[in-house]
Amino acid sequence: MTRPRRSLLYMPASNLRAIEKARDLPCDAVVLDLEDAVAPEAKAAARDIALAVVRDGGFGTRELIIRANGLDTPWGRDDLAALASVGPDAILVPKVNDAAEVAAYDALIAAAPEHTRLWAMIETTRAMFRLEEIAAQARTTRLSCWVMGTNDLAKEMRATLDVERVPFLGFLAQSVAAARAYGLTILDGVFNGIDDAAGLEAQCRQGRAFGFDGKTLIHPKQIETCNRIFTPSDAELAAARAVVAAFALPENADKGAIRVDGRMVERLHLAEAEAVIALREMVGA
Repeated sequence: MTRPRRSLLYMPASNLRAIEKARDLPCDAVVLDLEDAVAPEAKAAARDIALAVVRDGGFGTRELIIRANGLDTPWGRDDLAALASVGPDAILVPKVNDAAEVAAYDALIAAAPEHTRLWAMIETTRAMFRLEEIAAQARTTRLSCWVMGTNDLAKEMRATLDVERVPFLGFLAQSVAAARAYGLTILDGVFNGIDDAAGLEAQCRQGRAFGFDGKTLIHPKQIETCNRIFTPSDAELAAARAVVAAFALPENADKGAIRVDGRMVERLHLAEAEAVIALREMVGA
């Protein structure tokens, strides 16, 4: 990961007042939504607002992502052409079902600046059985991140989406594994209980345990919890530094496994430790 993506806040692209407030929020990224959060009659106006926001900048170190409408809607192609012309940090596309759809989206933003990445929503039952082929598109396209759309997945499955998310545990684990296999960042789905602080904390901890890089959010009050849980703790940082220091000793230069603070660690743990230190440095914690 080249930058932290612990907290990704969705905001309707039609709400300019809320967008202005988001410039000072402590989230790592903001997604201006042209899709679910915008009524059909407001789509064109919301697109104009999103384009103006990208041109104006002012989000500092936060990533600015725009979620476009799908190609199966009247607005999708116009969204993609317009967004490619202004070059946000990423264009997030919804309801990707297979590799061919990723390639189609990628072709339609070919004119975007090189820095603009393609992000994909993983939120359909069809996608759950094509995870590897979708992830493999990272080799030949701008695809660099997946965002889980657990609400849409629950709707298609007719499954209950609660704090524990038992019906989705297999899909969540498989999605993380597929993303990691092809070097993708992967972000967990939203938690709908805006006033359920305990539920949010539990689900953030579950998501981190699965290996997600961060979580998507629907309200600013969720940012602090998300940032805290997806940031390595002081104890984790100290343990990581101990591993790095131990492998740096001359007597351990040619060893694949050593003992650190009473436990066995291997070279793979060294890579994990370096990632922990890098993330803490990125967030300035």
